[in-house]
This record gives sequence, C-alpha cells and structure tokens, in this order.
Amino acid sequence: MSEEASRSRDIKALARVLGADCVGICEARATPESRRFGDWLDRGYGGVMDYLERSRAKREDPALLFDGARSLIVIGLLYHERDGEEGAPPANVSRYARGDDYHDVLLDRLRALGAAIEAREKEPFSWKAWVDTGPVVERVAAAYAGLGWAGKNTCLIHPEYGSYLFLGVIATDLACAFDEPIGDQCGTCTACLDACPTGALVEPHWLDATRCIAYTTIEDPGPIPADLREGHGGHVYGCDICQEVCPWNHRRGRVVPDDPLGLRVHFEAREAWRAPTLHWLLELDEEAWRESTRGSAMRRSKYRGLMRNALVAAGNSGDASLRQPVERFLTTGDEMLSEHAHWALDRLAT
Repeated sequence: MSEEASRSRDIKALARVLGADCVGICEARATPESRRFGDWLDRGYGGVMDYLERSRAKREDPALLFDGARSLIVIGLLYHERDGEEGAPPANVSRYARGDDYHDVLLDRLRALGAAIEAREKEPFSWKAWVDTGPVVERVAAAYAGLGWAGKNTCLIHPEYGSYLFLGVIATDLACAFDEPIGDQCGTCTACLDACPTGALVEPHWLDATRCIAYTTIEDPGPIPADLREGHGGHVYGCDICQEVCPWNHRRGRVVPDDPLGLRVHFEAREAWRAPTLHWLLELDEEAWRESTRGSAMRRSKYRGLMRNALVAAGNSGDASLRQPVERFLTTGDEMLSEHAHWALDRLAT
C-alpha cells in the first residue's frame, strides 16, 4: 500500500471514530462543477450575499485556498433520520435549524480530526477546516470525494443516507489517495423542481437563491418580494420542500448509521422550535427571541428577520385570530415590519 493510500485509510478511520457518518477525500483542484460557481454568480443568483463574490476565485479553484493545498477531506453528519412528519406545523422551521448550531458541532469534529491527523504524521503540515463558512463549495467537494452527487435541487445526495447531511471540509497540503465520484443518480426525476413553490429551481442543478425561501427568510435582511410571499406558506425560517419530496430521502430500506458518540442529539429539535405557533412567534420580544435561539443557527436571521417571516406566514395562514398580534407591528416604528403587517392584515381580512 502506498503512503498516500495508507494515510487516506487512516484519516477515514479517525473520522469515523470521531463520529463522522461518512467521509471521503478528493483533490484540491478546479472542476467543471466548481467553475460553474462563477457562472452562477454572473447570473445574479447570489443576491445580496456579496461575500460569495469576494471568495469567488477560491470557490472556483480550491487549490487557491492556501499555498500548497492538495487534498480536501470531507465529512458528513446525518441530521434527520425520520421519513416524514405528521403534517407541517403552522410556523415551519427548517429541520437543520431546530437544534444546536451545526457549525459548532461539526467544526468541533473537524478540529478533533485535524488534531488526530497531526498526531499521526511525523512531519508538520498545514490544514484548515470550514463548516459552511469558508471559501469552499462543499457539495462539489463532497461529490468528488465519493459521498454522493449534487442533485437537481443542488443538495448533496448520499446513496444510502439521503440529503439530510451537514458537510464539513478540511483542506490540507498532505498528499492523499483520492476517492472516485459516484456520478449523478437523479435520472429523469424532477420532483424537487416541480415542488418548489417560488420557482427557485430554474432548471436542474441551478438554484436562483433570490427566489429561494431559505434565502429570503434568512440571508436577505430586506423586504420579502411581494410576488414570492404567497409561496412562503407557513415557512418562517428556511425550507425543506425540495428535500422532503426527494425519493432518495424516502427510499425503502434507507440506512441510518449508528451514532455511538450521541452527536445526533445536538440536532434534535428544541422544545420551543419543535412545532412553534404563529401566535407565540408574533408575541416574542427580542429578549425572549435571544433566549430561545441561544446556541442556535436561527440567530442568523436576527429578531427583525424572524418577525418579518412570521408576518408573511400569518398572512398566508387564513387565521383571523392572528390579527391582534400582527397589529402590534403597525406601531413599532419599523417601516419594513409595518409594511409586512399591512400585507398580512389585508390577507386576513379576505
């Protein structure tokens, strides 16, 4: 066995011992898929996420992540193992955000893996770790590392686990043996494209983020475009629709890996966010919001963004009893929230 193959074998074994549900390694290089990131930005699909443009070159070519970068180690953690739920709650929060912040949980695993690799190696080497915050297109790296393929909804789909996976990446200058990509297995299925209520999936493998509910409820702090509001339904933070309809997440005999370290407990829904009501959400003050989102990825939308989202959901609910909690946003002095409250009240009046 070559040194590179032995190193890769040991790294994967260490990753699994540290709780990774899947792990693979690919070369840190530009690929046709990573190059498409620039085309995606040029189409304007990145919206207000200006940080993506600033890191464009590195996202297109991970060899530029740092001087000497050679290998990308990609690990995945499963965060949802049920095949469905008893209907959607009136205020729908994306599954990934209902528990502890995945950035913290997964980054802790990556740092532990980096330290374990350091203990294995006799010579010093360089490495950097990221969880959804670095200049890496994780799903492309994961696909080339053999963890699955980028589906038509742009999510990484694992052939056994489905798409409810958190991905983390370690870039290193270590020479490793690389895994083989699995290849696209979506076939002729268009379930995700057909189900998207705002038309964000403009064509297979192309997501216009500016129309995506995950973007409009989290990333963009401004008003939700009027023509997209009805499509938001009851979503107040993120959206899982394109994953919920994916056959690979409902496949008979779908594998759920063991969790000997109990990592998945971090991703279980907190009581407050298991099935929140719009009444409760709209009556939250900022201090209560801060307390209920402590250590949660839901902090990203900020209090104002969550209230904006809840107002749109209220307008879509058809529940006239929400008029009173909506009306309080008419007098807060916040022009954006006031406009969304007027929109909701108009809808509730019909």
